[in-house]
Amino acid sequence: MDRQFGALILVIVMLPVAVECFTRHYKFSVVMKNVTRLCSTKPIVTVNGKFPGPTLYAREDDNVLVRVVNHVSYNVTIHWHGVRQLRTGWADGPAYITQCPIQPGQSYVYNFTLTDQRGTLLWHAHITWLRSTVHGAIVILPKRGVPYPFPKPDDEKIIILGEWWKADTEAVLNQSVQSGLPPNISDAHTINGKTGPTPNCSSPGYTLHVERGRSYLLRIINAAVNDELFFKIAGHNLTIVETDASYTKPFSTDTIFIGPGQTTNAIITVDKAIGKYAIAISPFMDTVIPVDNSTTIGLLRYNGTLSSSPTFLPIIPAVNATPTEFSFIDSLRSLNSDQYPAKVPLTVDHSLLLTISVGVNLCPTCVNGSRLVAAFNNVTFDMPTTDLLEAHYYNVKGVYTDDFPAFPAMPFNYTGSPPTNIQTTNGTRLYRVKYNSTVQVVLQGTSIIAPENHPTHLHGYDFYAVGKGLGNFDPENDLKGFNLVDPVERNTIGVPTAGWTAIRFRADNPGVWFLHCHLEVHTTWGLKMAFIVEDGDGPDQSLLPPPPDLPSC
Repeated sequence: MDRQFGALILVIVMLPVAVECFTRHYKFSVVMKNVTRLCSTKPIVTVNGKFPGPTLYAREDDNVLVRVVNHVSYNVTIHWHGVRQLRTGWADGPAYITQCPIQPGQSYVYNFTLTDQRGTLLWHAHITWLRSTVHGAIVILPKRGVPYPFPKPDDEKIIILGEWWKADTEAVLNQSVQSGLPPNISDAHTINGKTGPTPNCSSPGYTLHVERGRSYLLRIINAAVNDELFFKIAGHNLTIVETDASYTKPFSTDTIFIGPGQTTNAIITVDKAIGKYAIAISPFMDTVIPVDNSTTIGLLRYNGTLSSSPTFLPIIPAVNATPTEFSFIDSLRSLNSDQYPAKVPLTVDHSLLLTISVGVNLCPTCVNGSRLVAAFNNVTFDMPTTDLLEAHYYNVKGVYTDDFPAFPAMPFNYTGSPPTNIQTTNGTRLYRVKYNSTVQVVLQGTSIIAPENHPTHLHGYDFYAVGKGLGNFDPENDLKGFNLVDPVERNTIGVPTAGWTAIRFRADNPGVWFLHCHLEVHTTWGLKMAFIVEDGDGPDQSLLPPPPDLPSC
C-alpha cells in the first residue's frame, strides 16, 4: 500500500529505538478538462485532470503537505473534510473563513498532521460550487503494526458518489443567485465519476471487479452537491465498520444512507453465484422539495462472469423512505473500546439551540422581487471579504462580531404553523467559546416554507451525536433519552425533516471553525455560522502562526 503514497519518508533514529516519521508530499494542479457524460461534453475544473481527483493516502499521525497550484480562471480553495486540523486552521480551506482564495496563477501549500485519526475522509473545493467536480478521497491507514478492529478484508475499494449537471455548475449557481430562485437540479448521479446508462444515453457505468470468496472493504464517500443518497448492492449485505473516519460497532445492512460530506466504510463478502449484481444509488427526499430522482446503476461483477449473464437488480428504496433512513442512522454506535473510547462530554458549558430555516428577503433585482435565503436562529450569514481566521488572529475590527445568538430571539412552534414574517436578519456573527470548554448544539429543523433533512458539517472537530427526534426539542424530557455511552462520532450529521439532532464536543482546537449545511444550495443561501475557540494557556493550546504563503484577498 505504501508504494502508492509517492511520499518522502524521513527516518529519525533515536536511541535505543527507531521511530519512523512520515511526511506525505502531494501536488494538486487545478486545471480544466473536457469530460463527456450523458452523451454531452463540457469543460470542468479538475485536480490533475482527474474526475474524481487523486486519492490522498497517509497513515495516522503523518504530516501531509499538499501544494495546490491554480491554473484556472476561478478562485480556488481545498477543504480536507473531516481532518481535525489541530492548531492548523490555516490549512482547513473554506474560502473567507480560514483563508483567502488561491487566485488564478497562484499556489498555496496546505500543511497539516493527521493526529489521532484513521479511516476514510474526503477533500473538496470549498468555494462556490466547484466541489461538484473538484473532490477526491482521503485514506488514512492505521499506524504500522496497528490492526483494524475488525477482520482484515482481502482488498479495499474506493467508491465516490456524486452529481452531474450537463450545464456548467457555476452558471447554474449564478443564475440562481441572480434570480433569487432555487437552482436547477442535477441531471444524474455518479459512481466514481460515471453516470451509467440512462434512457437517452448508453453511457458506460462503473464496474467493480471482484473475486468470489474474497472480502472487500468499500470506502464509500458522498461527494454530491445537494443530494442525500441510498446505496445498495443487489443480493449482498454490507457490514458497517466506520463512519466519518471513526470506528463503529459492526452491524449488517442491505442499505446504506449517506449524506453529502459523509463517509461510510463497509465490508462485503462476495460469496454469491458468479454473475453481475447492480450497484444502485438513489436519492432520499422526504418532503416536497424537488430532487434529482434518478437512480444510477453500476455493476459488481464476479470474475468469470459471462458477458451474456443477466444483471441482478436490487429493490430501490422509495425516494421518501424515512424508515429506511432512520433504521440506518439508529444502528450506528461508536466502537467505545479500550483502544477507541467514546469520550462523550457528560457536562455542558455552552448549550445552543440553532433553528434551521429557509426564508424570503427583499431583492429588487430578482425575478419576484425577493430572494430565497437560509438561516441559523434567523441570522443569514454574510460572507466577509477577508478571511475570519486572520481577522481573529490579528484582532482586526469590523470584520465580524462575536454575538451570534445561542437561542432564537423569538421562540415559536418550530415544526408547527410557521410565523407570518419569514424574513431573516443578515450578519457575520460568530459564537465565542473558551479553550477546552464543552459545547452542546441542538440543531432544530423548522417548518418554514418546507421542512427538510439537513446534513450539517462542523469543521475542526469530530462530535458525538447524542440524540435526535421528531418535532420540537424538549429540553426536559428529551435529555433523558440522550446516549452518553456510545453515540456515533461524526463530522457531518443529518437533522431529520421537521425534527432535531443534538451533538456534543469539547472545544480543544483553537481557531475559527465553520458550521454549515452541506447541501450547497443552503450554504449559498446563508445557512452557516462559525465558532471562535480561544487559545488555551498551555504551550500546545494556541493557534500556530499563519504560513508565509497564505493567500491574500
